[in-house]
Amino acid sequence: MTVRRDFKESASRRPDLVVGREELFTAAREQLARGGSVLLHGPAGIGKSTVLRALAADYGETARTVLRCSATESESHLPFLALADLFGLVLDEVSDRLPAAQRTALEAALTGRGESTLQRDGLALRLAVLSALRALAAAGPVLVVADDLQWLDSASAELLGFAARRLGDTPVQLLCAVRTEGQEYDRHLRASPPDTLAVRLNPLSRAQVSALLDHRGYTDLPRSTVREIHRTSGGNPLFALELGRALGESTTPPRPGEPLPVPTSLRALVLSRLDMLSDEARRTLLVASAGARPTLALLHAAGRENAEAETARAASLGLLATEPEGPAVRFAHPLISAALYAEAPAQERRAAHAALSTAASDPIERARNLALATTGTDPEVAARLAEAAALARDRGAPSVAASLGLLAARHAPPDGTPGPDGHRLQAAEDAITAGEVDLARDVAREVLSRATVPAERVRAWEVVIEAAGQSLGEVDAAFPQALADAGDDPRLLALVHYRLAWRKLVVEGDFAEARQEAAHTADLAARGGDRRTELMALSFQASTETLMGHPDAPATIKRALKEPQDPYVACHHNGAGTARFRWLLMSDQLPEARSTITALLREVRRRGMVESEVHFQRFLADTELRSGHCGRALDLARDSLRLARDSGIGLGASAMLTSLAEASGGDVDRALALAREAADRAEEDGDQMYLSRALAALGYAQSVAGDAAGAVASLRRVRELEQGMGITDPARGRWQGDLAEALVRIGEPGEAQDLIDVTRAHALRLGREGVLAVLDRAEALVRAARGDREGAVARLTSAQDRLAGLGYGLEEARAAFALARLRTGRPGPTAYEEAARLFRRCRALPWLRQVDAAVAAAGGAGPVEPPAPVPAPDALEGLAAMERQVAALVMEGATNREIAARLFISVKTVEATLTRVYRKLGIRSRVDIVRLAAGRHAK
Repeated sequence: MTVRRDFKESASRRPDLVVGREELFTAAREQLARGGSVLLHGPAGIGKSTVLRALAADYGETARTVLRCSATESESHLPFLALADLFGLVLDEVSDRLPAAQRTALEAALTGRGESTLQRDGLALRLAVLSALRALAAAGPVLVVADDLQWLDSASAELLGFAARRLGDTPVQLLCAVRTEGQEYDRHLRASPPDTLAVRLNPLSRAQVSALLDHRGYTDLPRSTVREIHRTSGGNPLFALELGRALGESTTPPRPGEPLPVPTSLRALVLSRLDMLSDEARRTLLVASAGARPTLALLHAAGRENAEAETARAASLGLLATEPEGPAVRFAHPLISAALYAEAPAQERRAAHAALSTAASDPIERARNLALATTGTDPEVAARLAEAAALARDRGAPSVAASLGLLAARHAPPDGTPGPDGHRLQAAEDAITAGEVDLARDVAREVLSRATVPAERVRAWEVVIEAAGQSLGEVDAAFPQALADAGDDPRLLALVHYRLAWRKLVVEGDFAEARQEAAHTADLAARGGDRRTELMALSFQASTETLMGHPDAPATIKRALKEPQDPYVACHHNGAGTARFRWLLMSDQLPEARSTITALLREVRRRGMVESEVHFQRFLADTELRSGHCGRALDLARDSLRLARDSGIGLGASAMLTSLAEASGGDVDRALALAREAADRAEEDGDQMYLSRALAALGYAQSVAGDAAGAVASLRRVRELEQGMGITDPARGRWQGDLAEALVRIGEPGEAQDLIDVTRAHALRLGREGVLAVLDRAEALVRAARGDREGAVARLTSAQDRLAGLGYGLEEARAAFALARLRTGRPGPTAYEEAARLFRRCRALPWLRQVDAAVAAAGGAGPVEPPAPVPAPDALEGLAAMERQVAALVMEGATNREIAARLFISVKTVEATLTRVYRKLGIRSRVDIVRLAAGRHAK
């Protein structure tokens, strides 16, 4: 029998219910599947009820009886109301199975037909609730779903807690949600069954807020607006959706420097305590909301003489967060500040900004507040804003520079120099640097709608094209228009031809044409005296030549690095530093490549160059991966992917590299999914260059997963693509060895040898020692397949030594693994010790699992490293729920920090839990847990 079931649709078919909560939802769902209970907690609007409904819909069908209550604040004074919601419809089913005293007390409490109180019938009522649950559970599992526990009437809360603590093995589970601030949920946890998993719902990330808004239909919001929604909402999904709705309904979006429109519903929610403040205190808070970093000293300087007392009063009402140390005045939630500002009349806002324009010590803040205090055009204000934008740019805050530039455009006179469009274009270029491509594109389109000056039009076209990212095919119409606007001016033509060079590479996949276009661009820029564009073109030409295996690459890199240099180009992800890094990486100079990219990454972070940061973090991950530091590479790649998803920049490239890192040191299934995502994105963008890289990552992941036929299909297509693009340097993707080895595994040694011969010729011409060593490893497998075992062993031994000398740790370990498999005689566990040691050193967990599987297949009696005995695969079943979750994540290759984030616990708790796992299983390290996982997969 199921009672009060209104959860019909599976949560898996309702993704809106768990947007941004997938891992949390999975952890809670697994806890319920194990027979445990779940307590969701977090602040108002964070999504507890949403997740609770989704869990109830997804899991509730497994229970025979579902009891549900949802309390409200207005009814919390009514005794036994929640109890009546839970048991009212099942009273007839259970009353006959209760002792008379218990039945009488429960009926009186539920129906109100007799007097019943906890004081008078306390024991009978407590036992009646426990007996009723046991009676229902005798017929099948029971799920109790209780929302908003904080509003449960005290009598019902006491009775439910009494029963929950005494259910024991009775198949009754609780799925509850409670509003809490911070970690204050202990009282409710103590009233839950002992095996309850407490799950805190934290704020959503910017990318998750963006996904939530998209899913609810707010798809046309610029990324900069989504960023502001995330900041104002504090990641609270309810607040974010209300802000999105208000923006969707507004006919005029907020202007630069203005906060988001806060709907009346949210204003009432967060400002209900404002009426308890004096008018002067409200003005003080308004000044604080208008400032970027308000302090008591700033409020005093702005004329708020009683700031200490007024802010203390606001803190006591929960409007401000108390700061025991430090002078900052911080609102308890960003939405309070936004709502307070939105509530104020325009005249009072301008007065607050006017006071701050003289009180603030920072010139950027003074200029911003002066602009917001001023109406109409004012050349002096525009000039102050332009100076502040330049200062923000120098400080590495291009996003701030962009907003100041748009304010400058608002106040600049039409006949000024620069005029409003000049300020707008500079703001758009700053927005590109900050990764706010949507804002940049919109501003550039606005300029193009009215600008007539060729230089301004070409600058605007540049922004439009760059904002397209890898999807250059979508802006094809821009190129002829930009060329027409450029006329015969070599400086303007150079800007357009630089973009055309990228189009040749990305859209047409023609490296030779792209190289020629870049060389032409450099000549045009030199004639026009544009050193920055000349250096960017030379850098592009150098990178293209490097990837092609062109002999002129080193000379072109030298030209790109000649003085005078441009600081922007020097650290740009398409600049000379990147060209040099790429050449070092492909030339097997890993230490120097690492130091080069590390310095570049540090500089772009200082400058706030978001797009370059995404790419450089990926490049560093690639370097670490080639060096065999799989764990470090995985951390860097995942961070790069998070940043890419958050900014919307470089998603395909970051997904591709993260796939390689996952296949080497993390989760192979995740690697396959990411590679397919990267390939699909490249196909959609028409990006031939990254399509080949994504397919190479897919082929590698398929090879690690044991799908040799799939790897061959993916990597054959890579070969076709690169041949069509004119890429001859095998060090670009280093996929040839993987294809050759996969061909051997599917019984095609002849094709493998042909590939090795062709690739070796190019590698010898270019001096690619690392590629040559990998090819020797692959050729050893060809020889073994043809019966030449001795020749195969000799070649593998040589390849392993050379790879070790070059610093390719993972490739060295793979050679040792192949060598162990080819040793004469039937290999046993000891034959694999060297490969296991090297894979452990690399933290190459998927490969280590393959070693253990090979040991098992060879008839080994135990693990490769015998001192610590590995428990039976079913030993995990004896662990507590939290211990099983931690162990499972270790099996996936997660670090302690990642486990803590996924389970919403501290790193210290993870460490303590692992210590208990080791003790219970009789093991000594994470590696033993991984071996246990390999044993389970081998069964």
